[in-house]
Amino acid sequence: MEDTHKRPILLVDNSPTDVELTVGAFRKNGITNNIIVVHDGTQALDLLLPSDDHEPLLPSIVLMDINMPRMGGLEALRRLRAVPTTQALPVIILSDSIEDRDVLESCHLNANGFVQKPVSYYKFIEVAHHLGVNYLNIDPSTDPPTPSR
Repeated sequence: MEDTHKRPILLVDNSPTDVELTVGAFRKNGITNNIIVVHDGTQALDLLLPSDDHEPLLPSIVLMDINMPRMGGLEALRRLRAVPTTQALPVIILSDSIEDRDVLESCHLNANGFVQKPVSYYKFIEVAHHLGVNYLNIDPSTDPPTPSR
């Protein structure tokens, strides 16, 4: 299996603030994977399931918001799970939604996880650390960085 430290992370989110928060939290944890940002599910599918002769993007993990223009995260996840080459692709839903139906639909579509976007940057640093341990081969014995005051 290819080293997940070298494969990119695909971040699918239309909020510039959330993109900045996510990228910052991963960098704070020493995660140096290239982070490719797209702003809706249609753009994500164009990279992961290209209809032309381009090679598909093979990210180590996809972080996907639910509510986006053109195509939301759950519809994009539904389409990814319908294709054999992306059925096992790790997809984590990151959302500010607290609706039970969103969590249940994510589970039904075989998302690898559902993370409610934390309000606190420092809480999100912890989330990024756990994602790094579970999907990017970060040393599990390390602790998340502590906030610098």
